[in-house]
Amino acid sequence: MIDLQSILAEGVAAGHAPGFSAAVITRNGERLTAAAGARGVGDPSPVTDDTLFWIASCTKAITSVAALQLVERGLLSLDTPVGDILPNLASPRVLTGFSDTGLPILRPATAPITLRRLLTHTSGLGYDFACEDLAKYLSATGESLMGATDPDIPLMFEPGAAWLYGIGIDWAGRLVEAASGQTLDAYFAEHIFAPLSMTDTAFFPNAHQQSRQATVHQKLPDGSFAAIPFGMPGEPHFMMGGGGLYSTAADYLKFLGAIVAGGAPLLTAETFAMMMTNQVGDFDAGALKTNQPTLSLDFEPLPGMTKRWGLAGLLNSDPVPEGRAAGSLAWAGLANCYYWADPVAGAAGIVLAQLFPFGDPGVLTTFEAVEQAVYM
Repeated sequence: MIDLQSILAEGVAAGHAPGFSAAVITRNGERLTAAAGARGVGDPSPVTDDTLFWIASCTKAITSVAALQLVERGLLSLDTPVGDILPNLASPRVLTGFSDTGLPILRPATAPITLRRLLTHTSGLGYDFACEDLAKYLSATGESLMGATDPDIPLMFEPGAAWLYGIGIDWAGRLVEAASGQTLDAYFAEHIFAPLSMTDTAFFPNAHQQSRQATVHQKLPDGSFAAIPFGMPGEPHFMMGGGGLYSTAADYLKFLGAIVAGGAPLLTAETFAMMMTNQVGDFDAGALKTNQPTLSLDFEPLPGMTKRWGLAGLLNSDPVPEGRAAGSLAWAGLANCYYWADPVAGAAGIVLAQLFPFGDPGVLTTFEAVEQAVYM
């Protein structure tokens, strides 16, 4: 019997996080949940199975599935230039360097941005916390990825030329809205959450959900935690598709269950197989080099192993010792949320915490312990 509760409690006792919530699917199909610790250093309320967490980039896989649903319906294409639907991406520019005075040097891109490139992080679009040149560009121009309007930023390379983690799936969310005629929250509610009975996942938590919400923390140099005021905007915003969702571990496990089940009821078997196939050739994927260490540490999942990217997340090319099979789907969220889904073994799991910086070694130790327990 898997003792999730003890694993999480040990993580809290070791000072890895103020509180944890986790949910897993075992190889015999059993679904288990557990929680430990407190919602925050200033909130002694215990973390429970229904505690709500900002899941950040765990949102990306859901947005990717939504886009693939629209590909199935013929409303989107993986390889048509997206500028035909989103004019802001019709004439992308590539950042080639900076002048002696620090001004950006740009040139027109020669290849188009496509949905496939957005979903696989090969479009050239980046995140400033993991791309020094983009951070320098934003500083020089005063632009922001979190502004009131969709960001107008250059590409870091020609579309299709490399892998770089970035805002591509936020733009994929915009494509879902444009092609479906629905807002992203409405589309998710009808086509993702309702079929899976996901009743506790939302971009805009209601009052009851907010009352169950865990606090976000900053981990201080001495290992203690400070609660910080943090929350995604309470109205539609650009970064919804890439990181806007709140959820519980148990509710997100319903989505992972669809991955374990081969995509049903969300995708056809053919689309699911394509989603779970390497889409980036020989590009290494998944490693992040930070330039904002209070927000994220350097991060490389499954260090030393070959990693590629499908159409919804990271794929490990080889089996993980004491863990997932080759070809499993995995990724994470910026506030130290981590998941995997292994269709071969029929297993999956998610561990949620709420603290910066991302890539915390202690939280990763707890996550690895949860995964290993599932495969024991």
